[in-house]
Amino acid sequence: MKISPKYKINYEPEADVMSWEVSARPIDYAEEAGNFVVHYSKDHTPVLVEILEARKFFNHSEKFFKVHPKSAVLV
Repeated sequence: MKISPKYKINYEPEADVMSWEVSARPIDYAEEAGNFVVHYSKDHTPVLVEILEARKFFNHSEKFFKVHPKSAVLV
């Protein structure tokens, strides 16, 4: 899986939030779904994705990938 270098992934340890910038467009609004916050542009394009309680999320994800190893394959 290739991630463009112009889009940034950041982790803030004190807040335990991981953010992934998926577009350079200006943010207009955000919607929260569980531990995810997705920020959108005026034309409803995702701009920034935040994972709240990131350590907990990735610990649970690691358990899933150990149980389902073929689903963890990235091409």
